[in-house]
Order: sequence, then structure tokens, then C-alpha cells
Amino acid sequence: MRQNLPVTNVEFLLDEGKCIVSKTDLRGKIVYVNPCFVEVSGFSEQELLGAPHNLVRHPDMPPAAFADLWMTLKAGLPWSGLVKNRCKNGDFYWVEANVSPMRENGRVVGYISVRTTPARARVEAAAAVYRSLAAGNPARLALHQGQLRRSGWGGLWLRMKNLSTEWRAIGALATVAMLLLGGGGAGALLLGGRAGAWFAAGGLFGATLIGLLWHGLQVSFVAPLRDAIRAVRAIASGELGGRLDIRRDDDVGQLLRATQQMNLNLGAIIGDVHDNVDNIRAAARDVAAGNADLAARTAAQAASLEESAASVERLAGTVQQTARHAQHASELMAHATGVARQGGEAIGRMGATMGDISLAGKRIEDMIALIEGIAFQTNLLALNAAVEAARAGEQGRGFAVVAAEVRHLAQRSTAAAKEIKAQLGDTVDKVAQGNLLVTDAGQTARDIIGAVEHAAGLMREIAVASSEQSADIGQVSRAMEEMDENTRQNATLVEQAAMAAASLHDQAGRLTQAISLFTLARPAVT
Repeated sequence: MRQNLPVTNVEFLLDEGKCIVSKTDLRGKIVYVNPCFVEVSGFSEQELLGAPHNLVRHPDMPPAAFADLWMTLKAGLPWSGLVKNRCKNGDFYWVEANVSPMRENGRVVGYISVRTTPARARVEAAAAVYRSLAAGNPARLALHQGQLRRSGWGGLWLRMKNLSTEWRAIGALATVAMLLLGGGGAGALLLGGRAGAWFAAGGLFGATLIGLLWHGLQVSFVAPLRDAIRAVRAIASGELGGRLDIRRDDDVGQLLRATQQMNLNLGAIIGDVHDNVDNIRAAARDVAAGNADLAARTAAQAASLEESAASVERLAGTVQQTARHAQHASELMAHATGVARQGGEAIGRMGATMGDISLAGKRIEDMIALIEGIAFQTNLLALNAAVEAARAGEQGRGFAVVAAEVRHLAQRSTAAAKEIKAQLGDTVDKVAQGNLLVTDAGQTARDIIGAVEHAAGLMREIAVASSEQSADIGQVSRAMEEMDENTRQNATLVEQAAMAAASLHDQAGRLTQAISLFTLARPAVT
């Protein structure tokens, strides 16, 4: 026998009104458990399904109890009794177990067990009985279909009290028939002659009437009662829709008719529930599939939106950087505008200076012309002095030397003046050309200043537009973040809806399993 250890002395009390339901196959493997079973036992549904039902057996339960259970079930009868079960953590709980064979088309296909909360007095009595059985059964106790009996002569009266109605009737009628036959025989022996023969015939006739009475009782009461018992047991095992042969209108007929009506009503209700559960399950499956698809698309949209938000955030950073660069460029253009204006002013001043240089060159030309005149006059004076010195003879020889030097100096001055005049003329021409270039440079500088001012204006407009664009993209980025957050919340809600739909589908499946405990086959009940 399986020993499930460890165990504790902590009892788990099953709430009133709750039922633990399970279904096993013919080998005792669990094929269905309701949520209450999972809650009380502490095992998960995955651990229970496919496991032997003795997974929850407590070591205090005597083997005789389960031997009686299986003997009763193998006989096709329901079993009721108190059972002490073990939780996964070693705690224990008491239940009043009601186990019935499940039939389909009249064939046993499994067993259904419904457990309820027992009365404490019955728990204490069952615990004492199970301890006695485990200790070698000194009180000579026995279990029959889950109910306690005493073995030997001590339990004979109890077994007689629990005889079926059929056997009670058989006993009573057999006793009366024996009394009649015995009385008739005794009268025949005592009276003798014709009177004894009549007495014996009367006893035999009475016994015959009792036999006919028993036959009538068998046909009118015992057989229909068996049919009713079989029908009720079929209902208890989950097999609905069976038909009863109702030919009487007496009390037994009314019982059979009520049993038949209960069977048909339950079959109709379970059939409607089957159909509704199938519809609910199909709808839940469609809703779950739709929600799963919606959840996937919402998650994909959230991911795309997240990428878009990241792109907008990067674009916002780029636009902000561009705005800063545009602002800096605008400041540089403003500075360039100032520098261009200063350059234009410098070119204007240079043009004025070139004009002054041109005027100075003209004055130098006048001075050179004056020097040439003076040199010419000096040369004439030197010639005149030389002529006068020649006339003076010896006395004017020194003066003639001076006159010659003066003449030579005048000639050199004339040549230098001519050379200076030529150089000055070239310089004046170049100054004139420079003046023209300065004029052109001034116009160019003015054009540059205009272009720079126009560019500065454009850069200011670009900086303002970039700032506004940065602000707009910032709003878009915040809107995208809010949209991303809302999408994430929607994705969470859709996921929750998908989980709820999946849970609904799972609950519909559980309900289908629970309803599957009832079958709608319609075998003839005879």
C-alpha cells in the first residue's frame, strides 16, 4: 500500500457547502478535478491529472477501507464513507466521499467521486474505527459499502436490519407459508380423517395463495423498485436519458414516472448546458484568438511607435542642434556684417588717402617743374658767369671753375628732376589706377555688405524657424511619448483582455469537463 509522507497534525477544514469533485478512469488515474480539489489538496492541476488517485491517501487510512471501496465499485454499486486525505504539505482533511461508477451505454467507463464536509461527530467515530482497524481490528469491525458493521454473530441483527425490501418480504411470506403448511400438517395428524384432510388442504391452499401473493408482489413492487434503483444509480453515475418501462399508475408507478421525469429533465438541462457551453467555448476561442492577434498587432504597433518616438527624439535633438548652429551662424553673420562694414569704411578711407596721394603727386609735379625752372635759370646764370670769367682772364679763372661746377650741378638737377618727373608720372598713373581699384573695391565692399546683411537676415530667419521647428518637434515628441504610453497601456489592456478570454476559454473547457461527467446516452433501463 502506498505511503504518502511526510504528514503533520494540522487539519485543513473544508468549508461548508463546498464540494471536491474528481473523475478517474477504470485504473484509478485522475482524469478530471474541480478547482476545490486543487485548492484543498495543495497539488496543481498538472500534478493531479494522470496521477493515481491514491496520491492524496493518508497513511492513517486502513487498507480495508479501500478494499471495501473497490469491491463495491467492481460490483457496480456506489460507495459512501468517511475518508481522511493528505495535503501536499502533509496536512490532512476529512471528507464524506460518495463514489459512483460512471456508465456510458450501460458500460462502466470510470468513477466519479464527490466529497463534502462531514459532521464532526462522524469524523471522530470514523477516526476511532480506522484506528481500531489499523491496530488489528480487536473489536471485530467490518466495512460494507463504506458503512460500519460488526462481524460474527454480534453483527447478525444489524445485517438483518439492513436486508433489502425484497428479502424482507421473502422472509415474511416464507415464514407465513411455513406456518400454514406446518399448521395444516399438524392439524391433519391430530384430527385425522376428513377433517384432517380439509385442514391439510387449507394449509396447502394458504401456502399457494402466499406464493401467488409473492409473485404479484414481485411483479408489482419488487421489479419496478429495482428498475427505479437502477435508474437512480444511473443518474447518480452521470448517465442521463435512460428510459423506464412504466405500465402502472400506483405508488410504484408514480415513483417510476417521477424518476423518469427527473431523468429527462436533467438530460434536457445538461443537453442545453452542453450546447451553451460549446457555444461559449467556441466564442471564447474566437475572442481569445482575436485578442491574441490584437495583442500581437498592438505590441507590434507599440514597438513601431517606440521606434518612431526614438526617431522623433533623435530628430528633435538634431533640430535643436541645428537651431543652436543657426543661432551661432546668425551671430557670426552679424559679426561678419560688422567686419564687412569696417572693411568698407577702411576701403573708403583708403580711397580718400589715394585721392590725397594723387593731389600730393600733382603738387610734387609743380615743385619739380619749379626745380626744372630753377635749374634752367641756374644753367643760364652759370653760362653767363663762364662768359664773364673768360672775359676777366686770369682773375676770373676761379670764378669760371665755380661757374662750371654750378652749371654741372644745374645739369644734374635738371636730369634728376626729369627722372623724378618720369618716376612721379608713373607713380601718378599707378595711383590713378589704384584709385580706380579702390573705387571698385568700395563698390564690391558695399555689395559684400549688402550680401552679408541679406545672409545675416536669412540666418536670423533660419534660427527663428529652427527654434520654432524645435519647439514643434518637441511637442510632436511629447505627443509621441503620450501616444506610446497610451499604446503601451492599450497593449496591457489588450493583453489582460486576451488573458481574460483565454481564462474564459479555459473555464469553458473546465465547465465542459465538469458537464462531461454526465452523458446523454439513452440505453433502455430494464
